[in-house]
Amino acid sequence: MGWSQELFRALWRALSKEAKQQVGTDQFGNKYYYIPEYKNWRGQTIREKRIVEAANKREVDYEVGDIPTEWEAWIRKTRKTPPTMEEILKNEKNREEIKIKNQDLYEKEKLLSKGSNEELLASPVQTQVKGHASAPYFGKEEPTVAPTSTGKTFQPGSWMPQGGKNPNQ
Repeated sequence: MGWSQELFRALWRALSKEAKQQVGTDQFGNKYYYIPEYKNWRGQTIREKRIVEAANKREVDYEVGDIPTEWEAWIRKTRKTPPTMEEILKNEKNREEIKIKNQDLYEKEKLLSKGSNEELLASPVQTQVKGHASAPYFGKEEPTVAPTSTGKTFQPGSWMPQGGKNPNQ
């Protein structure tokens, strides 16, 4: 930003009653400001603003992770209060623990995959096809020519006409 833009911004803030309050700084050196709702010189109500002033002034150098997620949530108004440094450090520690656990899990998975995969998989089961599920005797014994009985159940035998001719002829 050029010196003329800085001068114009300072003059604009002075005329517009825009009073920014610094609410915090993160570990990267970024500064966070809050501008409460106010009325400008024309009587218009200007909504509250939350601003970050980057430690690295060049916009081209911005990368994901330059602003901690807690501060980004405050800037985007998904959280009401600005985060504390203790909260940021605690969350960062939790993220590191998750990364370590993830790496351990990845290493274990890698070792298991190096071992024989056949040991981990169950052996295939041989199946025997006994007809179709829509058949009336599916899951039961197929009907035979001779009648069968087990004492409590009686299964009559099946009958087919001899010679394979239609009896109606």
